[in-house]
Amino acid sequence: MQVRAKKSLGQHFLTDLSIAERIADTVNDYKGVPVIEVGPGMGVLTQFLLDAGHDLTVVELDTESVDYLNANFPALEGRIVSDDFLRLDLRQIVGDRQFVVIGNYPYNISSQIFFKVLDYKDQVVCCSGMLQREVAQRLTAGPGSKTYGILSVLLQAWYDTEYLFTVDENVFNPPPKVKSGVLRLTRNDVQQLGCDPRLMKTIVKTGFGQRRKTLRNSLRPLLGKDSPMLAQPIFDKRPEQLSVADFVALTQQIADNTKQ
Repeated sequence: MQVRAKKSLGQHFLTDLSIAERIADTVNDYKGVPVIEVGPGMGVLTQFLLDAGHDLTVVELDTESVDYLNANFPALEGRIVSDDFLRLDLRQIVGDRQFVVIGNYPYNISSQIFFKVLDYKDQVVCCSGMLQREVAQRLTAGPGSKTYGILSVLLQAWYDTEYLFTVDENVFNPPPKVKSGVLRLTRNDVQQLGCDPRLMKTIVKTGFGQRRKTLRNSLRPLLGKDSPMLAQPIFDKRPEQLSVADFVALTQQIADNTKQ
């Protein structure tokens, strides 16, 4: 029995077992912590996670893949959630415990998956896996990089990010048209940013929404065209020039100015 790759679900099945094992190994420091695998497909990554003894639950939307997993992985009995990861309340699986997220993520929803991880940042201690290389590079990019963007800032506020290795197109069925990248996010020690995280998210999104403009021009509608704050030197910069700490400080400054 084989599962037919569905373009609508962004499915490209990894066929190189050595790469699957390397990806599974990225969470080996978390034995005993519940692991949620996103989109297991035919279980190429699943088998190594089970062999390593992880407390594993898999979330799979594709019913054909669910049938395959039920037929071939008896160890997953009662641990296959046939649902859309993006719509799922993950606390139904893990309760209030900390947990790990891993997967060969569908390219077409990978950014949405990481936004969801941020929603559970107080519980997700590690998130690793494979996605389109350009996206993986964007999430791990630092200030000054052309690929540094919204998710770079928001994730790096709460996670240490690592780009681990690149995967070529020819180890998939069907082969994607782009290379893939494997990354790992590890929860840092930050418990409070020092600013309103919702306001910071708005500022980051607004700034990068017009990334070629200076912050003075992109944030003017947010602050008011006559705001005296806009005269400050930081507003001469473009958003990719600001570190996470810079965005935190800017957010708090804007909040204080709004109160006044």
